[in-house]
Formats: sequence, C-alpha cells, structure tokens
Amino acid sequence: MRIQPIHIAVSACALLSFTGCATKNYVRNQTAPILQQTDQLDQKTAENNRAIHDVNDRAQAGIGKAQQTADAAGQSAQAAQQSATTATATAQDAVHRASALADVVAGVDNYKPIGNVTVNFAFDKAELTRADRTELDGFAAKLQGAGHYILEVTGGTDSTGNVQYNYQLSQRRADAVVQYLASKYQISPRRFYLIGIGEDQAVGDNHTRSGRAMNRRVTIQILSNAASNGSAAGN
Repeated sequence: MRIQPIHIAVSACALLSFTGCATKNYVRNQTAPILQQTDQLDQKTAENNRAIHDVNDRAQAGIGKAQQTADAAGQSAQAAQQSATTATATAQDAVHRASALADVVAGVDNYKPIGNVTVNFAFDKAELTRADRTELDGFAAKLQGAGHYILEVTGGTDSTGNVQYNYQLSQRRADAVVQYLASKYQISPRRFYLIGIGEDQAVGDNHTRSGRAMNRRVTIQILSNAASNGSAAGN
C-alpha cells in the first residue's frame, strides 16, 4: 500500500508541533527552579549588602566617637603637660642660684651643717638612678626634725670635655636632685641654694676612672640655724 505524501506531511507537522510543545515544557520545568534560586540569591545578596552597609555605618560612627575621645584625651594630656612645665619652671625660678652660698645667704656663718648626702652620675648623664633616689629618700628623712634650714646643692663633673659644657651639666645634675626632693617631699624651692661648679673643686683624681666617677656628683648639705626667724629659708 502506498502512503500518500500528504499524509506524511501532516504527520510530520503534527510530530514537530508536539515535539516543540514538549521541548518548551521541558525547558520551562528545568529553568523554573533555577530562576527561583536566582531570585532567592538576589534577595540574599540585597540583604547582605544592607547588613554590610549597616555594619559599616556603625563602624564609622564608632570610629568617629573614638577619634573624638582620643582628641579630648590628647587635649587633656597637653594641658597637663603645660601645667607640669609651668610648675617646673616656677620651681626652678624660685631656686636660689649662685657660685657660692655666701653670695646669697646673709649670715651664712650662723648656719651649721647637720647632714649631707652625695649621689653620683654616669658619664655625661643627669638622670637619677633608683639607687640615687633611695639615697635621697634616706636623706629627706633627716629634714623632718630639722629646725630652720636651707639645702646647699652642689653639682660637679669630671674634667672630660668642654669647660662650659661641664658647667651646664653640673647645673642639670643639681636641678635633677632639687626637682626630686621638692616634688616628692613638698620642700619649698626657696630652701634650695643651687651651686654648679662644673669640673672645679674635684674630690677625686681626674686621671683615674674611679676619680672621675667620684667627681660626677651632686652633694646636698643641710645647714640649720635654730636661732633664725626663718626669713632666709622661706616656708
């Protein structure tokens, strides 16, 4: 039996139509979950972006607040430093400075030594060590029972280096002692008579290491005048 061409054509068209519909349905069924997952991913991404922006905003706010706190602390520290500098300058201005005690103390012969201590410094240094502070603490205890007194603070150096530099170094060493005693024991700066002698009045041989170490010193002496009215020493 012959199959008519027209029947074949109709059958082919029907088959193609059915196949096309099936393909579309298949694609739709396959892509629908993917599109749904994509929508969910987009939503999750948007939520993450909002969370990131929120965290960033809070972080920026925290940084700004921390910066404000740091700025305020810095200003407070600067003000404290200025106050300390002013107080130190005032104390230094109140200290009597001279080349000899007789130059500034009237009736110095009436003052008698009742105690002294010497602290030594490293080469080219003007900072007190822990051992130095311990020595000065023991010395300060003697002031509790003293009557009208003054403190003669004499700084010295060895002969190494420039003479003028050594004179300034001896002053810095004496200043370090005065500042320690004045600040820790509330001793009036006016009680101090500071003398920087540089490399003069050596107590050791500058040709030996041990002698030079002895000359790098500050000697503090308590001079008391029990009969004084206190006008020379201040309060």
